[in-house]
Amino acid sequence: MDKIILEIRAGAGGDEAAIFAGDLARMYQRFAESSNWKFNVLDLNQTSVDGYKSFIAEIKGENAYKSLKQESGVHRVQRIPKTEKSGRVHTSTASVAIMPVVEAKEVEVNPSDIEVSFFRSSGPGGQNVNKVETAVRLLHKPTGVVVSSQSGRSQQSNRETAMEILRSKLHEEQVRVQEEETGGLRRDQIGTADRSEKIRTYNFPQDRITDHRIGKKWHNIDKVMAGDISPIIKAFKKTAQEESENK
Repeated sequence: MDKIILEIRAGAGGDEAAIFAGDLARMYQRFAESSNWKFNVLDLNQTSVDGYKSFIAEIKGENAYKSLKQESGVHRVQRIPKTEKSGRVHTSTASVAIMPVVEAKEVEVNPSDIEVSFFRSSGPGGQNVNKVETAVRLLHKPTGVVVSSQSGRSQQSNRETAMEILRSKLHEEQVRVQEEETGGLRRDQIGTADRSEKIRTYNFPQDRITDHRIGKKWHNIDKVMAGDISPIIKAFKKTAQEESENK
């Protein structure tokens, strides 16, 4: 049973980027539900235009990491935004990171390196929301990494969840550094989220999704955005199998 962290952040494109980040979050949630995986929202920063500046969730399910690891990178959307009055097509981006949850023994975090702060939750959580400072924010001082959690009903549960997210982020960075040191070519999952740094383009006017890494295209974009990303996952598995057979 895999346990992964899904992180989505709005990139270039203002309100439309936030709306697209929200669309991606719903796409992955619906796919998780159709796969009988557990999907738990850990933290989010919602905007006034029904979108997210940032969205973090935990997914638990059989082969979840193997199925979704190729989703990491910058996703680009081309469409007429809801906020566009003149009918012009805009290009916006959102970044996606898929990180496996790692055990405490795999990543050593010195308690003195952590700065802890509390704030009032703005997300789900019942009666305590906006009344008690149950949400937790952690700053890892050596790296400057900041994570937060507000899904739990207590400071303790949110602190444990935030530590889980932090360990995943630090582990991901360790892997990146190790691969660079050994000469491995690994693209940073997030990059700058600039429009030019893209792994996939969702072109709504032409009803086409293009993955630029494997050169594959799919149509029926509304169905994909509704959570049916199985064709994309299958295409990556097939490409990986062919590459393995050719070695």
